[in-house]
Amino acid sequence: MTEYDAGANRVDTSTAHSARVYDYFLGGKTNYPVDEELAETILAVDPTVRNTALVNRWFMHRATRWLSQNGVRQYIDIGTGIPTEPNLHRIAQEAAPASNIVYVDNDPIVIRHAEALLDSAPEGATDYIQADVRNPGRIIEAAGRIIDFGKPVALSVIALLHFVSDEDDAYGIVRRLVDALAPGSYLVLAHVTGDFDPENAEKVVALYRKRSGTTLRPRTREEVARFFQGMELVAPGLELAPQWHPELSRDESAAEDTPVPVYVGVARKV
Repeated sequence: MTEYDAGANRVDTSTAHSARVYDYFLGGKTNYPVDEELAETILAVDPTVRNTALVNRWFMHRATRWLSQNGVRQYIDIGTGIPTEPNLHRIAQEAAPASNIVYVDNDPIVIRHAEALLDSAPEGATDYIQADVRNPGRIIEAAGRIIDFGKPVALSVIALLHFVSDEDDAYGIVRRLVDALAPGSYLVLAHVTGDFDPENAEKVVALYRKRSGTTLRPRTREEVARFFQGMELVAPGLELAPQWHPELSRDESAAEDTPVPVYVGVARKV
C-alpha cells in the first residue's frame, strides 16, 4: 500500500526542484523549463555534474548487486527520486526475486510516478512512502509494513545527504535510522564533495540556493566518513565512486573513467 500525503501532493513548477534537476542531468523527461534552466546554468559552471549524476546511479547499481550477493533481501531507499531504469528493486529482485524494497521521497512529482516504482517480482514486494528524511521516525514506522526490522536491511541514501544541512542534523538523522536496523544491516551512501574543486563547488551551492532555495552541502572526505561511525566499512572502504567494486559494472563502466567528486561507501552494522 502506497502512503501519500494529500496535502503535499502539489507540484510547484515555478521553482526548480533538486529531484527534477537531477532527472535532467540523467537525461530524463520529467522536468520543467525552470529545472532545465537551472541545470544548464550549473553545467555552464561545472560540466562534470551530468557525469556525476550518472556515476551516482551506477554506484547504486553495483552496490545493490553486491548486497544481493551478500544475502541482503530488504532495502529502504530514501531520496529515491524520479524513476530511472533500472530502479533499485529491479536489480535486487533480478538477483533475488523475494526481496522487499521500500522507496521514500518527499517530492510530489515522484508520487505521480509511484506506479512505475511499485511493480514487483511476485515473490517480493515494493512500497512507496511520501516522507522527508528529516523525519526518520515516520520512515521507520511506515516502512514496517513490509520491512522486518528484526532482520538485516540495506539503508540506501545515495545523492541525498548533501541536500541536508548541518543545522538539520544530518549525522543525527543517519544515526536514528541506523539504530532502528538489526545487526548485519548495511548503510549505502554516496555524497558530493568539494575537495577537488572548492571554487566551483561554492558556485554550484550558490546557484542551488539562489535559484531553487535548496541547501547543498558538499562535505570533505573526513566529514563523509563520520556518517559511518560505529560501523564496519566493507572493502574497499570509503572511495571515489568509480573505484568502488568496478568489477560489478556492466555497460556503464567505460564512462566512469572521468573523475567525479563523489565519495561512496557501504558499511555493516555490527
